[in-house]
Amino acid sequence: MSNKILIVTTNVDSFDDVGFKTGLWLGELVHFWQVIKEGGYEADIVSPAGGKVPLDPQSLILPHMASAVGLKGKVTNQYKDTAFRDLLNNTKSFVDIDVDDYVAIYLTGGHGVMFDYPNDEQLQTLIRTFYDKGKVVSAVCHGSAGLLNVKHENGQYLIHKKRVTGYSWREEKLANVEKFVPFNLELEMKKRGARYRKNKIPFLTKVVKDGRLITGQNPKSTTKVAKTVVKLLRKLNKKK
Repeated sequence: MSNKILIVTTNVDSFDDVGFKTGLWLGELVHFWQVIKEGGYEADIVSPAGGKVPLDPQSLILPHMASAVGLKGKVTNQYKDTAFRDLLNNTKSFVDIDVDDYVAIYLTGGHGVMFDYPNDEQLQTLIRTFYDKGKVVSAVCHGSAGLLNVKHENGQYLIHKKRVTGYSWREEKLANVEKFVPFNLELEMKKRGARYRKNKIPFLTKVVKDGRLITGQNPKSTTKVAKTVVKLLRKLNKKK
């Protein structure tokens, strides 16, 4: 039995037409990575174009935000590891992936993903295949943008009538980026018939599980998303 999880990251390093730097929110990778490793799972990191994954500078240079968004010293400590940085500089591309090698897929966030996840047909196919094969599909924060346009073969959206979450519009406003993001993730999920849920208090943990679909609202939700994924994988494995 495979014990590997596929982690999806972005290749986008700036907001379109604005120039503000963005990319992967590092904590959303590191916290997930550390939990699944402790749970006995391995992982591969992939991105739409393969190669280097840009990091949102704020995920490294705003220590005063650490408690608010779930970042701790172990995030930067992990990034200091040369082998880990090599993984982020040499990610696989979607064409390199065989779904049968993995038990789950996890979509990291950061504002960069809003530009390369939603309309990537290869990513949509990967997610749909994972789901159709009975595997776990998970995402956190803006990573839920990768779920927006995934459809079943009958044309229905994967998230239609599913309980899900993702970065809320109020959180975008509080982060002062509502004028720069390409769309309102919360609204777009609702437009596709999703049963969107959120924590009434911005930036606090919210994880929603609907069958084999697990989503987290914001960076602080990452650890709980990972623990929920590990718990579900163990449950599914016992049934086999």
